[in-house]
Amino acid sequence: MLSLYNTLSKTKQEFKSLNPGKVGMYTCGPTVYSYLHIGNIRAYLLSDTVRRYLEYIGYEVRLIKNITDVGHLTDDDVAQGDSGEDKMVKAAEREKKTPEEIARFYEEYFKQTEKELNIIPAHFFPRATAHVPQMIKIIEGLIEKGYAYEKNGNVFFDVTKFEDYGKLSGNTLENLKIGARIEEHPDKKNAWDFALWIKAPKEHAMKWESPWSVGYPGWHIECSAMSTEYLGNTIDIHTGGEDNIFPHQEAEIAQTECYTGQKFVNFWVHTRHLLIDGKKMSKSKGNLFTLEDIKEKGFSAMDLRLLFLSSHYRSQTNFSWEALEQAHKNIQRINDFVLNIEAIASRDLVSPKTIDTKAVVEKFEAAMDDDLNTPLALSIFYGFISDCNKLLAINHIDSKSAHSILTLWKKINSVFGFILSGQAEIPEEIKLLVKQREEARNGKDFKKSDDLRALIEKHGFILEDTKDGQKIRLAS
Repeated sequence: MLSLYNTLSKTKQEFKSLNPGKVGMYTCGPTVYSYLHIGNIRAYLLSDTVRRYLEYIGYEVRLIKNITDVGHLTDDDVAQGDSGEDKMVKAAEREKKTPEEIARFYEEYFKQTEKELNIIPAHFFPRATAHVPQMIKIIEGLIEKGYAYEKNGNVFFDVTKFEDYGKLSGNTLENLKIGARIEEHPDKKNAWDFALWIKAPKEHAMKWESPWSVGYPGWHIECSAMSTEYLGNTIDIHTGGEDNIFPHQEAEIAQTECYTGQKFVNFWVHTRHLLIDGKKMSKSKGNLFTLEDIKEKGFSAMDLRLLFLSSHYRSQTNFSWEALEQAHKNIQRINDFVLNIEAIASRDLVSPKTIDTKAVVEKFEAAMDDDLNTPLALSIFYGFISDCNKLLAINHIDSKSAHSILTLWKKINSVFGFILSGQAEIPEEIKLLVKQREEARNGKDFKKSDDLRALIEKHGFILEDTKDGQKIRLAS
């Protein structure tokens, strides 16, 4: 049975869905004002892995991933994230475009990046700007129930009215200290109250009519509006990066549970921060790498995908170019292995040996059932590759076994999500044999040349003599 670490309970719990066989899942999507960095990518890969494994074990998953195109203010690291400039407006001013042009450009970039990483698209990507009426409805309900209040056209959630405030992050009102990292607001009753609706200055580019003022929604309210709209009042799983826990998701819980009177989320699943060479990512350090930075260094999206799956999502993973180089070698190792097995499967070969794939599947599932232990799941498959390569070396894998191995690969790769290149990299030892054969041919030693060709073909490669010299390729 699948167990997941629940940030809410601070323990691993056996996963059970609200409705048998079905899972409602929500992921905090991007604020579409800039390019994704690899820390963002890691959080979206977590969501993809959760979804893939749930589908692997038979669940029907409905995934919603919102697009934040309004309301996310620049000072989101200060207290309740309701101060500073709107990130969309600021980006529009910087790039001399409209906020809508900015949003659509970076939304498309986000979706293309996910496609390159083979992250399965969400079932729906609701935009915040398209759900302002739903946000207003929730805010009205919170005011009616006494959880929110209006002053001077601004509406705030009164955190003192929600007894469970802080249950996700541990930042209860008793633990919070009002100090350097909070901006006092003259319209707030309490310093830690957060904005549900903000009155817009006349020159503000993004604003809507509301019962309180012409303004725009706070950042937190959008996720409550869109999650309840598409998944109902209580959802099975909500994922995100740990940087979203406070204040964003703490606010989500407070406003949603006060509005609906029901539990908001059963399982909160978060990935830890990504470090770059042991340091926190930041613009000032110049280490906010994007997928384009990865590709410019000669690596692929699949190298990055494997690198992130090689560490547990709850570990504070350290990114380095050396680690990415190892991931590249590992993805190539998998690639070459699968291509070799495909070549064996296409031949009419018989061997007295049979391959037991059932044990590998059982170990793989045991690893994934234990809080999605992808590094262990990968190591199990690496071990299987090593065992198979030993049998390949002595021609003890036949067509039937090769087909079983490919079935196994397809099954577990539905979780790993790798797109293989289809072009095997020639191992160094084979390149050496090719060079020795060329030297033998040049020296008129045709027996040695023929022996070396046979040895090369025994390893699953075909050597062709052309006018341009020797050409080697994987046997098919």
